[in-house]
Amino acid sequence: MKNEWPLWEVFVRGKRGLNHVHVGSLRASDGEMAVRHARDLYTRRNEGVSIWVVPAAAIVASSPDEKDPFFAPSADKVYRHPTFYDIPDNVPHM
Repeated sequence: MKNEWPLWEVFVRGKRGLNHVHVGSLRASDGEMAVRHARDLYTRRNEGVSIWVVPAAAIVASSPDEKDPFFAPSADKVYRHPTFYDIPDNVPHM
């Protein structure tokens, strides 16, 4: 629809959590309205301490279907593995 408000993705950080977690989507005319609607929809029981809203059109992500080919190049970098280096005996906790 031409007159439809943009879609926003909502992330909430709970009282006990350290990370914001995607909790859903909503439509709003701007960021301020999106935050207020997110508060009303996703933190009705005071379970959140922080809300992020991001325009859905601004999110770029890898596809779960491409997981293996997308992340495979990191496996061929042997210098990233600690077994490539000699660790001195006086270095603790390694």
